Amino acid sequence: MSNIYEEKVTMIAAGDLQEFVPFGRDHCKHHPNALNLQLRQLQPASELWSSDGAAGLVGSLQEVTIHEKQKESWHLRKGISDVGEEVEYDEELYVAGNMVIWSKGSKSQASAVYKAFTVDSPVLQALWSDFIISQDKSEKEDGSSEVEKCICILQSSCINVHSMEGKDYIASLPFQVANVWPTKYGLLFERSSSAHEVPPSPPREPLPTMFSMLHPLDEITPLVCKSGGLFGTSRVQYVADSAMKIVFLNADPSVVMTYDAVQGLHSLWILRRVKPEEQNVVLKFSEQGGTPQHVATSSSLTAHLRSLSKGDSPGASPFQNYSSIHSQSRSTSSPSLHSRSPSISNMAALSRSHSPALGVHSFSGVQRFNFSSHNQSPKRQSVSHSPNSTSNDSFLAPEVEPIVPELCIDHLWTEAMTNTREKNSPASKVFITSDLCGQKFLCFLVESQFQLRCVKFQESNDKTQLIFGSVTNLHAKDAAPVEKIDTMLVLEGSGNLVLYTGLVRVVLLSPVPELRDSSKLHDSPYIDDCTFQQLGSYIHSVRDPVHNRVTLELSNGSMVRITIPEIATSELVKKCLQAIKSILPKEIAVQMLVKWYNVHNAPGGPSYHSEWNLFVTCLMNLMGYNTDRLAWIRNLDFEGSLSPVIAPKKARPSDTGSDEDWEYLLNSDYHQNVESHLLTRALHLNPLEVSLMKDDVLHNLTLDSSTLLFTHIPAIFFVLHLVYEELKLNSLMGEGIRSLVVLLVQLARDLQLEPYLDYYYRDYPTLVKTSRQTCIIDQAQTVLMNRPPFFTPEPPSIYQWLSSCLKGEGASPYPYLSGVCERSKLIVLSVALYILGDERAVSNEASQYLSKVTSAPKKSQMEQNDRFSFRHSTPVNSLAEKLVLWMTNVGFTLRDLESLPFGVALPIRDAIYHCREQPASEWPEAVCLLIGRQDLSKQACEGNLPKGKSSVAQVLSSDVPSGTEAEEEDDGMNDMNQEVMSLIWSEDLRVQEVRRLLQSAHPVRVNVVQMPEVNDHEYIEEKENRLLQLCQRTMALPLGRGMFTLFSYHPVPTEPLPVPKLNLTGRAPPRNTTVDLNSGNIDVPPNMACWASFHNGVAAGLKIAPASQIDSAWIVYNKPKNAELANEYAGFLMALGLNGHLTKLATLNIHDYLTKGHEMTSIGLLLGVSAAKLGTMDMSITRLLSIHIPALLPPTSTELDVPHNVQVAAVIGIGLVYQGTAHRHTAEVLLAEIGRPPGPEMEYCTDRESYSLAAGLALGMVCLGHGSNLIGMSDLNVPEQLYQYMVGGHRRFQAGMHREKHKSPSYQIKEGDTINVDVTCPGATLALAMIYLKTNNRSIADWLRAPDTMYLLDFVKPEFLLLRTLARCLILWDDILPNSKWVDSNVPQIIRENSISLNETEIPSSEDLNLETLAQAHVYIIAGACLSLGFRFAGSENLAAFNCLYKFAKDFMKCLSAPTASVTGHYNLETCLSVVLLSLAMVMAGSGNLKVLQLCRFMHKKTGGEMNYGFHLAHHMALGLLFLGGGRYSLSTSNSSIAALLCALYPHFPVHSTDNRYHLQALRHLYVLAAEPRLLVPVDVDTNTPCYALLEVTYKGTQWYEETTEELMAPTLLPELHLLKQIKVKGPRYWELLIDLSKGIHHLKSILSKDGVLYVKLRAGQLSYKEDPMGWQSLLAQTVTHRNSEARAFKPEAISAFTSDPALLSFAEYFCKPTVNLGQKQEILDLFSSILYECVTQENPEMLPAYIAIDQAVRRLERREMSETFELWQIKLVLEFFSSRSHQERMQKIPSRGLFMNSEFLPVMKCTVDNALDQWLQAGGDVCLHSYLSGQPTEESHLSMLACFLIYHSVPTPGQLSAGGLEGSMSFSELLLKFKQLKMPVRALLRLAPLLLGNPQSMVL
Repeated sequence: MSNIYEEKVTMIAAGDLQEFVPFGRDHCKHHPNALNLQLRQLQPASELWSSDGAAGLVGSLQEVTIHEKQKESWHLRKGISDVGEEVEYDEELYVAGNMVIWSKGSKSQASAVYKAFTVDSPVLQALWSDFIISQDKSEKEDGSSEVEKCICILQSSCINVHSMEGKDYIASLPFQVANVWPTKYGLLFERSSSAHEVPPSPPREPLPTMFSMLHPLDEITPLVCKSGGLFGTSRVQYVADSAMKIVFLNADPSVVMTYDAVQGLHSLWILRRVKPEEQNVVLKFSEQGGTPQHVATSSSLTAHLRSLSKGDSPGASPFQNYSSIHSQSRSTSSPSLHSRSPSISNMAALSRSHSPALGVHSFSGVQRFNFSSHNQSPKRQSVSHSPNSTSNDSFLAPEVEPIVPELCIDHLWTEAMTNTREKNSPASKVFITSDLCGQKFLCFLVESQFQLRCVKFQESNDKTQLIFGSVTNLHAKDAAPVEKIDTMLVLEGSGNLVLYTGLVRVVLLSPVPELRDSSKLHDSPYIDDCTFQQLGSYIHSVRDPVHNRVTLELSNGSMVRITIPEIATSELVKKCLQAIKSILPKEIAVQMLVKWYNVHNAPGGPSYHSEWNLFVTCLMNLMGYNTDRLAWIRNLDFEGSLSPVIAPKKARPSDTGSDEDWEYLLNSDYHQNVESHLLTRALHLNPLEVSLMKDDVLHNLTLDSSTLLFTHIPAIFFVLHLVYEELKLNSLMGEGIRSLVVLLVQLARDLQLEPYLDYYYRDYPTLVKTSRQTCIIDQAQTVLMNRPPFFTPEPPSIYQWLSSCLKGEGASPYPYLSGVCERSKLIVLSVALYILGDERAVSNEASQYLSKVTSAPKKSQMEQNDRFSFRHSTPVNSLAEKLVLWMTNVGFTLRDLESLPFGVALPIRDAIYHCREQPASEWPEAVCLLIGRQDLSKQACEGNLPKGKSSVAQVLSSDVPSGTEAEEEDDGMNDMNQEVMSLIWSEDLRVQEVRRLLQSAHPVRVNVVQMPEVNDHEYIEEKENRLLQLCQRTMALPLGRGMFTLFSYHPVPTEPLPVPKLNLTGRAPPRNTTVDLNSGNIDVPPNMACWASFHNGVAAGLKIAPASQIDSAWIVYNKPKNAELANEYAGFLMALGLNGHLTKLATLNIHDYLTKGHEMTSIGLLLGVSAAKLGTMDMSITRLLSIHIPALLPPTSTELDVPHNVQVAAVIGIGLVYQGTAHRHTAEVLLAEIGRPPGPEMEYCTDRESYSLAAGLALGMVCLGHGSNLIGMSDLNVPEQLYQYMVGGHRRFQAGMHREKHKSPSYQIKEGDTINVDVTCPGATLALAMIYLKTNNRSIADWLRAPDTMYLLDFVKPEFLLLRTLARCLILWDDILPNSKWVDSNVPQIIRENSISLNETEIPSSEDLNLETLAQAHVYIIAGACLSLGFRFAGSENLAAFNCLYKFAKDFMKCLSAPTASVTGHYNLETCLSVVLLSLAMVMAGSGNLKVLQLCRFMHKKTGGEMNYGFHLAHHMALGLLFLGGGRYSLSTSNSSIAALLCALYPHFPVHSTDNRYHLQALRHLYVLAAEPRLLVPVDVDTNTPCYALLEVTYKGTQWYEETTEELMAPTLLPELHLLKQIKVKGPRYWELLIDLSKGIHHLKSILSKDGVLYVKLRAGQLSYKEDPMGWQSLLAQTVTHRNSEARAFKPEAISAFTSDPALLSFAEYFCKPTVNLGQKQEILDLFSSILYECVTQENPEMLPAYIAIDQAVRRLERREMSETFELWQIKLVLEFFSSRSHQERMQKIPSRGLFMNSEFLPVMKCTVDNALDQWLQAGGDVCLHSYLSGQPTEESHLSMLACFLIYHSVPTPGQLSAGGLEGSMSFSELLLKFKQLKMPVRALLRLAPLLLGNPQSMVL
């Protein structure tokens, strides 16, 4: 502190005065608004929004000049932080002209602008408001709703709302608004009523005057009011009384105060949501109730608002100013959803509530006004029926959708009539304040009468109603509430500032504006009497109260901000005040607090330290003590100033001292403490002899019984004792306990409470002396004292209570003061739960372990019980978990735990230790923090972050060093996460190899040797031909690269996506000359690279992770400038669809792209949009696709010329959008399209196969897995029709609307009327496979059997046998077995017997069989079976499946080189080999298996001969699948995934790069829909880097295998989640962690989708697997060998291997390292080292302080220096905890873990304590003990040891002993019996027996 003695300046120190200037005023001058306005005018839209529509530049300049003269306004509120912690600053909202400035600042920190808004017309009002965004608009207000904090700016025609998140809305207003009020629910508007509003024609209905808007996108709806009628009936109607004005609105409680100008009365209403029945009354939906007028009201009102918003405003309407600009947003078809003004349109309502919006037709003018009149003031119930009132019903045309009211005001209270009616005026200021005891008052200031009227109100018991008292008038000029200290500041007419609490006057306040510098003040003689008379006239008004700060406006116009001082600043005084307040009657409590406030803040108020002394003095005075005569109070140090309560102001003490002073000093506590101080002993100072104080001898003091608190002394004493017990539970409050105990001892002695005195003596043996001053309380007066019912003769002791719980004895409920003794309550309940095992202890509301202490009589205690119920969703299995969860629920944190004394904290720490071992994975973050599992709390915290914002991305993002990027050209694979991949594949460089194989950005090497006979020209041609061959491979690479880099990159929104270029040139060694295809030497197919660049674009786009933040603008921004790259962009669009980002692309842009007519763009866009809307049946997308499919257009529509490939893409798109929906119409059309005949004019003639296949695939998707349950499609005969398409036959008559088109056959293709099976078979086969997928339907499967006669085999293309076998196996899903026997079983007998098996070399000869057919059929069937095996075990890494497929792949490779290859055909063998390779890659997807990689690399090398583009495509797809997403992704086997894979891996590969005849190449990318993230990456929570960890994965049992577990070393791909039961991170290196999937898999799914980061925490003394693969280097392994001498073996330096905690490291550094010549200290260092070792290896470093505290306490006891016995209590509690029954039972259950202090430490300590006490007994302690027990005074020197003995052995008090009648006992057995009731342990009895049996000298030990 600067100077303790510096006196405060003013009377009641009205904090620091500060000149106040609204911050915004200054800021406005520098705000560049003129410029802003000019810039704004340049934007075309602004003309729409400027207030008059014609404000050009001139207008804006004029505004600037006017600006200086404009009126300003501002208001302040308490700062609100984002997180919700206390903040000490004000927020100011300043309005001037067109500007609103929101600033934050306080006296300690400078103000700063937070936001500034400039709008186009003058701001009428600005305010803060919260809107509730509710998920459901139900009655439950607290249901599922979040609050949007906003700032609202009102202009004349609209209101702008800006939310903190940055959304802004503009809502236009349909009327002139007089005032806006923020409410709990939204905004409330008052319509301003103008003079000419009263209509000329009497029958007209008045319009409502108050409206509400619950959200800026909602309609503005009229307010309903419900007022009590004359005879108790209540009426519900719109608020339409223009005389009624709102003067005040409050959010909590939600009330409105209005003023009726006609009657001159204030009324109070409660504001709430409308109940449905009230809506019905007003809207007249219900038939009964009410008169027809109401009908009129609602419809006329609706008509009014609606018609106005349509722009045909009526002549005499008050709404004229509503500009007709907004009329566009009316009609339902207008795009008002996108317009900036969501005015009152139905569309806006639709956008939030999804109610169907009906078009509203306006009424004609006549109808609108021809209504009966009906005055709607809630005061006067006059109802006039007009003759035409009944006919109004006819006007309620059905299309009028009424405006449903949302809020209702309910009448509560109206002030009484006054006779001075003409003088009454509306309240200028209203506020709610509460007094010091929490009673609430509503105060309103009527300035014209200088009156502040206060009404006391309270909530009813069931919290539903408010009950109002009578009005009290205070004389006042102005007033303001001071929330912080529950008072209000009143400016009286005389100019005095007075502080009131409720209606009780507290104190005058003197701000002394001129005398600001303290130098004048010190000298000024009249400082004591300086009231306001000199300055009073200066204060003019009070405004802007915030917290405890308020602004005074002075009459000269300047403003001063002052701070009202607090009630109390020290924690201890606050607690005591709170406790006393809670048990005194309210009036007395207020008086006491007022008294204290005056004392505390008297001029020259106290400094912080003496606050307690002041408090004690004040309290004792109020109780009737004469504090001057009490020695210890006189002795309290007031540091300078004496409080006016103690001494009269004029009495000056003499400067010379007196003898009394010396004795007084010797008697002081301070002196006694010094005497017992260690230093005194060390210096051998002799104690001074003290003569007894004269007071003691001369006279005893008596109490004055007339004082305020005299009768309440016992109650006050008791609650202060409870506060004392509460403080014992906070080890930081030791100072406070000592201060408090002195006061308690005095009171206990005066109340003659022996047990209490004894109790305090045992706690503080040295403080509590035997002889002390007492004050006599007369017997007569004792009767006056009321001992409250909760007062107990035995002192309640929290330690004693815990001790008896631990020992298993019953304990009476512990008294508890709500709001003060929160810690006691927490400890009592947690011990009841954890030690007594009572689960109900924390769950029900009134606990049997606590008795509540209240001032109220007993009966109402039940109602007042604090409700803390424990709600936790997950079932809790153990008490430890229940305890930890409950403690977090009530807000208990680690910091609280650290301040608990160690003995009390032990049970809680034990529970935490148990939970730390096996926590549940779905616990909330706070629980994980409490149990010290940072890994879990970080996981929980990540889990709450929205996707894309998590820090996981930073953990797993790879930082490529910048140097490398420049050299290597971007091959599209540099963004892969190297760190994780190097953990997965740590042994070799396979990832680099994959990059090398898949890169397509560098020229290829063209190695052709020039033969001597070849001339140069031919040589060049030869090189180019070779390059052409190699380019077939290069063009196939991007597809595989897309798989490898899948979802690995988060793009920067300001840069375009880097797309690596596709390089089709070559370099020829040795000179490295460039070889180019465009030289013109050879023929190159046209458009050769267009699909390759499409694939390149897709690969680039698929790098973008789904969690990235991307918007429509960025997608358009990536559009390339030059046309060559259009194909790439088309691919990019498709990729965005596949990763879900295309849904963000605006419809406008989609339309843009499609109208360009670029074929590739259309294909990419249609497929992308459909994939993004998978299975949603989205209508707008369906329309989009239908335009491109002639079959879905109406027959009469104009024929659009849609390119064939776009049609194919659109058909597949339909399949995707309707996937799994079994939508009938779609299915019917697609079924017909499979067999679509070629048209007459050559249309549909080319590439018919791919269209038919697409229709089949789409049909399969639509009916995916529905099997025979296709609801409502039985008449379509889907399976039969498909079967016919598959095997051929006569074409059925074409049904449906398209038969006209196909009447005339094609002129080119002669198909006749049979089905062309070659076209329709593949689509139909796959459609059957998908419809009956996994249904195990045998009858359908038999249709798909391969034919088993030669005759039939000749009818089927061998290729189709592959599809049939695949389809059959997919249907019989459960029959697939991963062995070669099963694969061969699919081959029909005739083929098996006659065909060449794959390994034979020579060809068998046969005449009647076509060997070629058989051989081809054989290989294709086997390939089909292998492919189905791939689907069945996709992504499973199943070893059997892998071995089986690997064998077949090898076989096919042998076949290719065998001489028999020519029979089967190279092409066929290559196709089959590719299929088997793909199957292998599917099974091993994402695993990067080395053997498969070798196969792929071998295939990559083959470039000549039969190897065409398609085979390369297949081989590199296999390579991509193998490393899917860089090892982060795998394939799923869900139905939808299989459908996507069937499209992507269709086993007919294109012959060249532009070949789409059989299958559209773009579909190859649909594999993305089957990929799912399954990589789990453990990340070390301390270093934040990925690491290895051992996982134990448990599979659920299935029909093939039992429940099994296997161990995996993560990072690893998990199996499919639905197969798993649980996943566990196994010890011993990391803390265990269990993820239980039986409770649901969302938790694990969310982890996997966020890059699979699972936080793990290394256990102490362990190294990670990377540093120490075998586990031989860990510290524990080293120390186990020499366990016996562990104290020596443990070197403090080694601790860094155990822990990263800086506190522990420095402890080792300073307390465990030996320094030179220590001598006896060496022993302590060794002890510390071994303690540290034990704490760290047992993983409970938090126990280190407890160990050391125990050690220190025991040493102190040995030296007999215990001045307080708390530590001994703690040791006792620790010992009792370990011997408690509950702990023993726990140990039996889990013997290995848990024993917290498992070494020899505790027994040794226990033994030492016992010995120390026994030695004391022998050395004269027994005499001392005897005299204590017999009630005689004891020697001073033995006091502290005696107390230790009594506490440690739980010796009863002498009072209890004498009651037990122990004196005459003869034998030990008698003693045992008698001590049974006193619950004293036998070991203590053994020590007491000799004394009690009468021979104190013969102690037998």
